[in-house]
This record gives sequence, structure tokens and C-alpha cells, in this order.
Amino acid sequence: MTPATRIYLIRHGQVAGHDQPRYNGQTDVGLTDVGLEQYHVLKERLAGTPLAACYTSDLSRCAIGAKIICGRFGIEPVRRPELRELNIGVWEGLTWQEIAQRWPMEWQARMDDLVNYRVPRGENLLDVGARVMPVIAEIVERHKGQEILVVGHGGVNRIVLLNAIGAPLAGMFNIEQNYGCLNIIDYYADGMTTVKLLNG
Repeated sequence: MTPATRIYLIRHGQVAGHDQPRYNGQTDVGLTDVGLEQYHVLKERLAGTPLAACYTSDLSRCAIGAKIICGRFGIEPVRRPELRELNIGVWEGLTWQEIAQRWPMEWQARMDDLVNYRVPRGENLLDVGARVMPVIAEIVERHKGQEILVVGHGGVNRIVLLNAIGAPLAGMFNIEQNYGCLNIIDYYADGMTTVKLLNG
């Protein structure tokens, strides 16, 4: 049997403004000291793994951490803009409270239909899945039987994980993704996929 391709999927570390629920989207927010430390903890957690490659969102909160972890393995992270977080359009950088106050009808429309609703000048979940999942498939195909690090975002990771377990995108918030968490997904040649660790 062909060995699985294993993806270690992590969420970036804690970011500035984390203390209030907000949509950073594709805004390039900085990491906190805690966020940087979370990457060093992940580097130690992954120390015994034979990582063959690393792919990361090109936003700095992911790319900086990818560099920290990959320094231990002598590999260079590959930046893929397709792995960026959901583009939340005119809501980028705003807290949930600000959005609910300024766009109450639009806020409710998104809550009612997470999958299809697009914030003005933004994306919906179908759009994000359509750009993220082909990259994941490409990584799995290119690195058959290897172990790969992917550094992503809360929304992106949830979409990858929902796809792995065959769950609908509407279940987006049934999965938690804490800052600096680790997920492990095995992809088999026969198309079977197994989530070995979630939000660890």
C-alpha cells in the first residue's frame, strides 16, 4: 500500500487585535510576542518529523512563522497567495461589533448563509474553497508519501478540514482553530482522507 501523504496544517500565531473578535481577512496584521512564541513551540513539536516541504500563505502572520519552523529543517517555505484568508471586503479590519452596528442587515444575511453570502468587494466560502483546494490537491500530488507543512488561517484551515472529512461548508464554525494550533491530515492514493489530529 502506498504510504499516505501527511499534511501538518497549522494556523498562524496570535495577532495584534486578537482580544476583540474581528475580521482581519487579507489585511496584513502583525504577530504578537505570544504569536511568535507559538511558532517556536510548534517548531519543537515538529522536531521529530521528516518534513520534506512547506507551503504558506504569503501574508506575514503565516510567512514569518513558516520561516521560523523551516529553519530547523533546512527547507525554504513556498509562499502561495491562494492560501490567504477569506477576503472579507469592506469589513476587513473591523470588529464583529462594528460590523453589526454599521451593516446590521448584511451582517444578518451572512450569518443566515455563510456559504453563499459575499460581503461587498469580498469572497464567499465557495470562492475560498475554489482557490484553496486545488493548491492542497497539487501539494498532495507533488509530494506523494511525504510529510508536508502548510501554514494557513482559521477560515482556510476549516475549509481544508471540512473537505477532508466530507462535511459541508455550512459547518464552518463547528470546527475550532486556535492560534498556533496543529492539525494532521493523511491523504491516501485511493482518495481516502483521515484527520488524525484536530486543533491540537
